[in-house]
Parts: sequence; structure tokens; C-alpha cells
Amino acid sequence: MRYIKDMREGEMVRDIYFCKSVQTLKAKTGKSYMSLNLQDKSGTIDGKVWEINSGISHFEAMDYIMIDGQVTSFQGANQLNIRRIRKADESEYSVDDYMPCTEKNIDEMYKELTGLIGTVKQPHLRELLESFFIADKTFADMFKKHSAAKSVHHNFIGGLLEHTLGVAKLCSFFADTYPMLNRDLLVSAAIFHDIGKLKELSTFPENDYTDDGNLLGHIFMGTEMIGERIKTISGFPPVLAGELKHCILAHHGELEFGSPKKPAIAEALALSMADNLDAKMESFRELFSTPEASNGWLGFQRIFDSNVRATQGK
Repeated sequence: MRYIKDMREGEMVRDIYFCKSVQTLKAKTGKSYMSLNLQDKSGTIDGKVWEINSGISHFEAMDYIMIDGQVTSFQGANQLNIRRIRKADESEYSVDDYMPCTEKNIDEMYKELTGLIGTVKQPHLRELLESFFIADKTFADMFKKHSAAKSVHHNFIGGLLEHTLGVAKLCSFFADTYPMLNRDLLVSAAIFHDIGKLKELSTFPENDYTDDGNLLGHIFMGTEMIGERIKTISGFPPVLAGELKHCILAHHGELEFGSPKKPAIAEALALSMADNLDAKMESFRELFSTPEASNGWLGFQRIFDSNVRATQGK
């Protein structure tokens, strides 16, 4: 299979790809054309059908399609000019080739995450964590397979787990480095901080925002999930509950980044820093995995608000 990340300008491509979306549009001349977003496990690419003729068989978004086309370049990114399309038969492809997935072992990561839960000594926080991640098998299965984003970072199967574990480990380090931090509160908040993503984003292959995701967002929904579960735990300290929910509400750090509240306690600030750091490092990793990364300077990257260069040596 010719993976999208390996495509080079000028080459001809005949292979099967997952069609995430398709639109029929009109050019300025009034002529109709089709715009597609194609995906395999290595990434996505825009496709264009400039001539809609008998070589373009009927297909829809979320279909696997065989395409014939040529790789071109548009505004610095690869694009496929497609001449022929047909819907692929199920016997012609394996779904595993098309859905992006973490490169790490999901079961091992989950074992490490539950191991961190085992280090939480505060009994109410421990019970709350275990009620989600150990006792609730449906929640655990969803959490293992979910992505952490539609795009930007950790937008693959297992991405939510990988990101959560990374943030929790950073927070554990912060707590060891700065003894003033309440480790149990901080680690618990780190493990919980993105559980609202289970409701904000649909599962693969769509991996898109749900209605509630667009209307409410994962920060609010995650806080709500925690608040509802706290009500089932006898004697949960109200102050501790408020501090935990505040950490979730403030974990994006700034109002303009989507947090309803700015950090008002040290644990909330530490969590926001860990969340941002893990997300940015993953964004660098994904950027450095592109073919262009071998060429040194990669140009202005909006997520970093800077012209970025790949490291020349270790």
C-alpha cells in the first residue's frame, strides 16, 4: 500500500483510501468539481476530481475507495488530482491500514495509568478514580480506544490514553519537585482532565465533534461527569470536590484557550502547564515525522507561533 505520508509530488497513485468527507463544489467558471479528504493510518490528504465523468463511480463519505490519480502540490502541501474512483470491496482492504493508532502498547499504558491510581492515598479521590478506570469496564474500553483531538495532537486511536498518561506522569514529577503541591489532587486531576473527550468526540472512523461537543465542550462535560460521580461517594469532602473540579475547568490555562476559569490554585496551574507541554511535545513529534522535517527549517507553524526547525543532532 502507498501510504499518504510517503507520497511525493509527480508520482502516480492507484490504491485504496478511506474517504472522510466529500463535497461537490463549483469553480469560478461555474464548472462542478469534487473535493475529498482521504485518510490512511499515516495521515490525510486533500483530493480533487476536476473532471466528473463515467470514470467516477458513486461513493459517499465514510466509504473506502479505489482511486487513480497523481500527486501534485498546492500551497506547499501534497494534493491528489484524481481521474478515476470506485467503491472498494471489503475483501480488498484491511481497516487497520486506515485508522491512525498510537505506536505504543495500549494495554501497557493502561496498566501504567492504573498503577498511578494506586499511588493516590486520599481515600475519596482513590474511590472516585477507581469507579471510572477500574470498576467501569465500558468506560475503560472507550478510554483506551479514544483519540484526544480531531486534529493538532494525539488524534489517533489510543491518543487520549497516551496523552493522559503523559500529563499524569508530568504532574507526578511536578509534585515530587514542588512539595507544596497536593500530589493526590494533582495526579487525580491529571488523570481526569480530558475524560470529557469521550463525549466531545465521536469514535473512529468519524473522530469528529458531536453535537454536545460543539455546544458544550469537553471541559464542561468532563467536570459534569466528575460532579455526578462524586455524588455517589459517601462523605466526599466538598472543598476537595471544588478543587478537583476547578483543576478540570482551568486546565487550558487561559480564557481565550477555552478554560471557563483561570488557575486559582497551584495544582490547577501545574496541570495546565503539564497539559500544554505534553500536547506541544506531541505536536513537535508529529511535525518531525513528516518528510519535510529532514530539510531543516519547516516554516511558520501556527501552533507554536514561530518558524520551526528540526533538531540537527541529539
